[in-house]
Amino acid sequence: MDVQTLLHEPRFWYTVAFFLFFIIFGRRIWAPLAGMLDARAVQVRLELDEAARLRREAEAMLVEARQEREAALADAKALIENARAESLRIAETAQRDAEATATRRERMAQDRIHAAERAAVNEVRAVAADIATEAARAVVAEALTPEADAALIDRAIAALPASFATRIAA
Repeated sequence: MDVQTLLHEPRFWYTVAFFLFFIIFGRRIWAPLAGMLDARAVQVRLELDEAARLRREAEAMLVEARQEREAALADAKALIENARAESLRIAETAQRDAEATATRRERMAQDRIHAAERAAVNEVRAVAADIATEAARAVVAEALTPEADAALIDRAIAALPASFATRIAA
């Protein structure tokens, strides 16, 4: 291509116009454009720094939450162990109390049985004494005649002084 055809070529003039435009207006356009890009870069850096700070805080909160969870689990385990120990202690106390109550009630029942036995024996003795007294009265009433009764009373009166003397000496 020669220079003559080159000057008639529209691509050549587009290229020349493009370079002249940037040579003339490049500084005026580049400064605000670079300022906008720098401002955007600063904004992006600030957002990245904020994101990094938030991430560090989140990681710290996660570590703290895990520690709190572990502490809560340890507390829960301790509470469960204490509750088990307390329930065992209460069960043992209840068993001892139940055994003591059963023993006390058994002793009371035995005392009642013994009292009932003594009352029954005393009642039987009283009834036997009443029956024996009535039987003796009946035997004496049938066996003694008025003459034998008088002789018996005379002998008893005669034996009274000797009976009193042995009692006084004793």
